[in-house]
Amino acid sequence: MARIFDVIEYPSEMKDEIVHRFPESGPADFRIGSQVIVREAQAAVFFRDGTALDVFGPGRHTIATANIPLLTQKLQDIFTSGKTVFPAEVYFVSMREFANRKWGTPQPIIVRNPGMGLGVALLQGFGTYSFQVSDPQQFVTQIVGAQGVYRTADIESRLRTILLSKLQDLLGETAAKHSVPEMIGLTEELGAGVRAKAQDDFAALGLTLKTFYIGNLKPSEKSAQELRDMGMLDMATYTQLQAADAMRDAAQNPSGGAGLTAGIGAGMGVGDAIRQAISQQSQAGGGGPAAASAGIPDVMTPSEAAQILRVAEEDVIAAIEEGSLKAKKIGRAYRISKKALEEFLSG
Repeated sequence: MARIFDVIEYPSEMKDEIVHRFPESGPADFRIGSQVIVREAQAAVFFRDGTALDVFGPGRHTIATANIPLLTQKLQDIFTSGKTVFPAEVYFVSMREFANRKWGTPQPIIVRNPGMGLGVALLQGFGTYSFQVSDPQQFVTQIVGAQGVYRTADIESRLRTILLSKLQDLLGETAAKHSVPEMIGLTEELGAGVRAKAQDDFAALGLTLKTFYIGNLKPSEKSAQELRDMGMLDMATYTQLQAADAMRDAAQNPSGGAGLTAGIGAGMGVGDAIRQAISQQSQAGGGGPAAASAGIPDVMTPSEAAQILRVAEEDVIAAIEEGSLKAKKIGRAYRISKKALEEFLSG
């Protein structure tokens, strides 16, 4: 019996597939009257002679390929060497939202942080995003091409690059108006800003960025040496961060050498121990204690002073109470002037 028409469908949930071509390779010879069955959350892009002719939504559709059913296989073999005269393909496109895609900062993002610490901050973050195909024909013609199967893994690297570029741009703009601690509390606003900035780039691919969430945004935990090896620090900043790393390590290692805890254990005052840890590391880079005082605000709390000195707040209060660090007590709270902290650093 002669083959009159074909039924073309792709009964798959397409969990990680964005596009599936039918057939996966080579042209098809669908007959006039062939039926395309498109399921919910799918679209089908119909190509004939290499040109996208139509986009089908969910339901049953009849296509016209100009392949005449009564043209027998024998005659076709004679005149076309067995090849179809009117090649056609159908690309099934998943229209569902691809959710919970992961993003993260592979390297810290440098932002200005005036008035605090070194005047710059190194931020790292991670979270999730989701996207959806908005223009099936555009996505197939511009991105997929003639691939038989196109999966989420094929485009995720490109999408993450777009998102991280927009996030870095937005953090730079936000840092001009907000301090780093304030920015860390604006994750919802930053997420909305990235979505707005990235929409045009996604639309150019035939996609829509549905969500972008910042799960966590925090200062980088990378050491000064790691950051310097990446070429992200100048010598002055490197020297100060190296001093901070040494103080942190010393505080975490009570049996360590000339660190903060060891200095106190040897009978050195809290203030002397803090100054020595800063001085030893700063002088190794030629900056001296003065280099560590860069970016100090005019007035600060013990907590802010502790961030600058890279020690625990309790160590700062202990230095105040022993008299090596001058501070003004207002009610139950201490306030430290920039001059007092600079004098403390200079010994």
